[in-house]
Parts: sequence; C-alpha cells; structure tokens
Amino acid sequence: MTRRVVVEHVRPSVDGGAFAAKATLGLPMEISADIFAEGHEELLAWAVMAPAEGARLAPAAKGRRKTATPPSAQEVSLSLVGNDHWVGCLVPVAIGPWQLTVSGAVDDYGTWLRDLRLRHDDGQDVELEFDEGRVLVESRMRRPGLSARDPGALDALAASLSPLRGAAARVHSAGSARAIDVMRRTFDTARATTAGPYPVWVDRELGGFSAWYELFPRSEGATEESSGTFATVGTRLPAIAAMGFDVVYLPPIHPIGRSFRKGPNNTTGAAPEDVGSPWAIGGPEGGQTSVNPDLGTIEDFDGFVAAAARAGLEVALDYALQCSPDHPWVKEHPQWFVHRPDGTIRYAENPPKRYQDIYPFNFDTEDRAGLDAALLEVMRFWIGHGVRVFRVDNPHTKPFDFWQWLIETVRRDHPEVIFLAEAFTRPRTMEQLAKIGFTQSYTYFTWRNSKAELSDYLTELSQGPTVDYFRPNFWVNTPDILHAFLQEGGPPAFRLRLVLAALACSSWGMYSGYELYENIAVRPGSEEYLDSEKYQLRPRDWQAKDNLAPMITTVNQIRRRHREAIALMRTLRLHHVDSEHMLCLSRRSQGRDDVLLLVVNLDPHNVREATIWPDVDELGVEGTRPYQVVDELNQAAYTWTGPSSYVRLDPKRTPAHVFRVHQGPAR
Repeated sequence: MTRRVVVEHVRPSVDGGAFAAKATLGLPMEISADIFAEGHEELLAWAVMAPAEGARLAPAAKGRRKTATPPSAQEVSLSLVGNDHWVGCLVPVAIGPWQLTVSGAVDDYGTWLRDLRLRHDDGQDVELEFDEGRVLVESRMRRPGLSARDPGALDALAASLSPLRGAAARVHSAGSARAIDVMRRTFDTARATTAGPYPVWVDRELGGFSAWYELFPRSEGATEESSGTFATVGTRLPAIAAMGFDVVYLPPIHPIGRSFRKGPNNTTGAAPEDVGSPWAIGGPEGGQTSVNPDLGTIEDFDGFVAAAARAGLEVALDYALQCSPDHPWVKEHPQWFVHRPDGTIRYAENPPKRYQDIYPFNFDTEDRAGLDAALLEVMRFWIGHGVRVFRVDNPHTKPFDFWQWLIETVRRDHPEVIFLAEAFTRPRTMEQLAKIGFTQSYTYFTWRNSKAELSDYLTELSQGPTVDYFRPNFWVNTPDILHAFLQEGGPPAFRLRLVLAALACSSWGMYSGYELYENIAVRPGSEEYLDSEKYQLRPRDWQAKDNLAPMITTVNQIRRRHREAIALMRTLRLHHVDSEHMLCLSRRSQGRDDVLLLVVNLDPHNVREATIWPDVDELGVEGTRPYQVVDELNQAAYTWTGPSSYVRLDPKRTPAHVFRVHQGPAR
C-alpha cells in the first residue's frame, strides 16, 4: 500500500530512537512532528504512547494507594500549528519504559468537508458532493471492528446528508462535532504512515521536579571530641523539610581509610584525630556496604531513612566507585585496580592534583564481570535499605557501557530509582550520560553568572534538542565549589543565585552552610572552602540571626505552587530587558493558565533600573489590555499596560521580582 504521508522530525526522540527520551509522571509531555503529503488534501495526525513490550510499569498512586488497573496505551490527536508542524500533548500515567509512535494519513472526510463548505459558500450546486459524502460514510459501515455505537452513528450521519433536507442544514450536519468524531473514530488506520516506535522512559515526579539539600551527617551534633551520628543528624530533618526540600543527600557514609588520610584543608599527613575525606572509602570495618562506626550502625541508618520519610524527605546516597588503600577489596580483588611497574597500585590523580587516599577501579580488568557484579550488589544493598535516589560521583570517569548496563539492570526491578550524574565535564560527555539513562545531571550553572552567559545557557537547556533527554539540576554551591561570585558578592549574591537556581530550573540543590552565607575560600583564586567539611567536622549554629532559611522556604513554596510551570524546561523563554545587569525570563504551564515572569538583578552590589518588553503571547495575555502582575516574594500587585514596563531592584533588599501574571487590572 502506498504511503502518501511523510512523518519526520518526531519529538521527543533521541538519536532516532537509539536512546529513550525522558518524561515525568503527571507532567504534560509535548509530542510534535513534521507531517505532510503531496497536493492539498487535509491530513489526520495522532500519536500513541504504549507500554514497552514486557515492561514492568509502576502505576500512578492515588492518595496512598496504587491503582490496580494496569496502564494501557494513550492516544492523542495532533494539531497543525503551521508550516506542516503538528503538536499534541499527553500526561504519562505510569513509571517505566514506554514506546511512542506518530502517525499521519490523508483525511478523506476532512478534505471532502472542507471542499463542500467552500463550494456551498460560493453558491455552487453541491448535490453530487453530498452523494460522495454518503459513499464515504457508507464505506465506514462496512469496516470490521466497529464498536457497538458506531453503526447507529454512521446511519444517522448518512441520513442527515440525504436530499430530504436543505443544503445549508446538510452542510451543518456534516461539519458537526458528532459527525467529525465518528468519521475520525472509524478511520482505517492501516492507511497511515507511522514513525517509530521511539522509546520513552517515564520517571516519577522526583525525577523531573526536585529540590536537594546536601549535608555531612558527621557534622550535625558533632563536638570537639566526637562525630555527629545518624541520630543527631535526624534532629535536623524537620528544619530541612520545613524549608521545602524533597531530598536530603549524604556524601559517602562508609568507613574511611587511614592510609594517606587527608587532614584539614586537604593537607597530607593527617593527625590521629583527623576524620579524613568520606570519599576515601573502606577500612577494616568494610567498604561500600558498610557504615562508618562513628555514624552508628546499619540499623541506625534504617532509622534515619524512616525519620526522613516521616518528615517528607527522601534520602539520597553518594554512589562513589573508588576505594581507599585499606578497603577489603584491595587485598581480596587486586585485579580490580591498576598496578604500576613497581607493583604498587595507582592512586587517583587529576594532574597536578593527587589523591593518594583513593584507588580508582580498573574497568579494563580481565575480571570485569566480577567487578560489575560487585558494584551492582552495592546499589542493590542500599535499595534494600530504603534508598531510591543516588548521586553518582564522577560518572564521566567510568565507561559508558557500564552505566548503561547498571541503570537498565536496576530499573528492571526498581523503575522508581533516580540517578543524579555529578559530571562537571565536557558537554558531549554530559549529554551521553543523560542519553544512556541518568535521570538528572549537575550543570555549568555555578559558572554562569553574567547576563550573556545565563541567557545562552538557559536557551540551550530549554530550546535545544537536549530538552528531550537532559534534565539539568542547578546547584548554587557544593562542598567543592564556592564560586568567586559568592565569595565577593555577599548575602545579595546568595539571594539572587537562590532565585535563579530554584525558579529557572526544574531541579535545584544547595550544600548546607549556604543559608548561613558561608563564603570564605581557602586562598585567593580558589573555589575550595576554608576549613572544608570534606576533611573535618564543621558543626553550625542554625539559629544564627542572619539566615537565608526564610527566603529559601518562600522560594520553594513558589516552586510547589507553580509546579508544572517550573518543571517544564521547554516552556522557559527569555524576554528583552534593556540592562546588561538584568535578566528577565518566564516560566509557564502547558496551557498558559499558570505563568510566572522572573526579573533578576544580577549585580549584587548596586541598585539597577531597567525597562522590560515582555512577549505577551508567551505570558498568555492581550498586550492591548491591562494585565496584573503580583510579586510572589512580597505580594505587591501592579497593573501593566502597553508593551513595556519599568522595574527597579535593590539587591540589599530583594534581588528579584517573581511576578504571577493575570489578565485584568490589579484588585
């Protein structure tokens, strides 16, 4: 059978279906394609999202109970939006692997109806056209597989086209919603051109919309003589949850090696009392499936996970694939490491930096199967203890094929598991990690501070092809990264970066101490913290008077009130503002029923004034009519009229406006 219709440039898709695109449970997934044929006939286009063959899907939860009905295929009609480009939208209903197909076909009834209307409106005799219409309808009656309601609906449509009624009435009946619905419902889809299937992976909501808080449990409740524990850090959980975070992320909680242990500020030659870096994993007590005795026992960890759940938080663990020289695997499986000509094991290096307290794995080992199995068992162990979120340390230094195998294997039994890639590396490498399955990724946000840098990067992340598979996570700081902007900008810099990270991105994160404006580097020109918590205990006074926690709470509340608008990166748009120190962008829901307009003063030192020219079509308002904007940070309301508006921002008071947009004047 000749396929007259061309279907191409289907989205979401990744490398022609070689990898799975990403979608999020409960969030609209936009589907688009270029669909066309020769000639001038009308077309039909639709998309089908069906469970992948043999897939184990996790149904959406209703309240606290999962639906019992297994998910089935979803179909959505696509609409022509111009230049042969068709768009539709559906909302995924279950977590796991799906397949997307997009189809197009010549619409015989739609073409007939269009031409009938044109001829009738021109005053032509259309009796022969009505005969042709009845033939089309009657041909549908002979199709196999009609539903019980279809024959009667088709009979009624055929009768409405008979000469017993006037031409105008018959044209009206032919174009009624009921007539169009039955003719589309009974269309022979075997005549369609279908592109796909394209794989789509649907994550739970936390995969596409999340706020992360990183802390070192050993610092919470610590004294000069002793480390904090899972019990003492548990007392911090309600405050973290109250700020609106979803995930509490812990660096490695395993035994720490003694050999070449690092001292304060990354010095060598640690004293007996120095606690060392948690990333130097392993000692006589065990390795990646053991708990540092200073923190407690595995039962204490289970209690911490339970306490986090009661607070409404999920626990994320660091999945770091490396060993200290004291790790049991060094003696038990020496073949898993790289040996130098003198017989010693090569430690980690990033010249000129040297990490003598860490041995990386050798993925070229002849015992690759044994190494892979052991590393998989590590993840399964922690899944067994209630962990469903993993922050993966330096995945770009391990083989792509390992990660693809590991993620696919874990997801077969646990599709709800989330993987965050800590890969500050080259763009193509970061993109490849996202393609092979990582749920989210750290980004270059920390180093994007000027208007030009932020504009280019936000456009790339929201409008480029990576939006189909690369989910950014904007971190304002990490234990390794204290950017000069924060060192030099003081509290205003912390506030404006908070607003940008949390409201310009679907997911964001911060390392504890940010709310206390910690900004002292170990030396000028360094991004390392002075007295870094990576190497020593750092208890904090969370009751300090000057604290960013109230603003963090407010901003996370804004995120939750506008969940869909913030979660959909593809709807982010930049708007013109006539100052190099101001950035203006909008976030909106799929249907433009929820729109935010964000204006940020990027200069932490000076008051800035500017005029903005918002794209009113993106805001979903008529620019010729007054419309209201309400600042979500302080509830101040303004009525704007015309193409431009004036803004003034003092970074010492507030670094940004977060406007909720409504049509109509302020009330």
